[in-house]
Amino acid sequence: MNRVEALISDFGGVLTTPLVDAFLAIQRDSGIPLGALGQAMAALAAEDGGNPLYALETGHVSEREFLSRLERALGEQLGRDVQMTGFSEAWFSHLHPNRELLDYMGALRARGLRLALLTNNVREWEPLWRAKLPVDELFELVVDSAFVGLRKPDPAIYRLTLERLALPAEACLFVDDNEQNVAAARELGIRAVWFRSTDQAILVRARVRLDRSVRGRPPLPHRGDPRRPVRRRDDAARGARALGSY
Repeated sequence: MNRVEALISDFGGVLTTPLVDAFLAIQRDSGIPLGALGQAMAALAAEDGGNPLYALETGHVSEREFLSRLERALGEQLGRDVQMTGFSEAWFSHLHPNRELLDYMGALRARGLRLALLTNNVREWEPLWRAKLPVDELFELVVDSAFVGLRKPDPAIYRLTLERLALPAEACLFVDDNEQNVAAARELGIRAVWFRSTDQAILVRARVRLDRSVRGRPPLPHRGDPRRPVRRRDDAARGARALGSY
């Protein structure tokens, strides 16, 4: 097996606390049921003939345009006026850095592993998500869907990332909390880990033996059981999937 030269990480749900937790908080604070959110997204998908997030996360529509449509669809579902003003600020206020993983990745970089960030995101959200992480200190490359016009799981965005890293697929490890995104990476020959545990470092080590890829392997964190699945409320998980994984 070729050694891993670069780790490519997703943002939300991997480098942050789970997206489901943020959706539960949004539900609590706004009073908008997650079931209604899913139905509203389905209504927009029917209008568009596909996932309405594609246009948003590839920079073809603005956040305001998307939220206006979502407000209308939610209003029809709930039978009342819905205002999504301040949604992005509220959303990011409930996302917190995964300090354990970020510290471990920083140690890996210090020992020679290259790090890249591959995120499905929204153009207007860039200052908000960058404020959550030491992006420039940690990652040599950031590929943001909103600025390249491509979105996971489109194979083209993985190819673009490999091209910018100047590495073959087999020299990279990809980590994402979305199973479809992981499957797409594997189709291209990228080794990939479906993130389902807070102890990502142990998962990575078990799957690809990063300890053989870099000198002076940093100590692994041992908090939690990596085999134990994260418990999620079904409604919250459906709501998170309705707005995608970035």
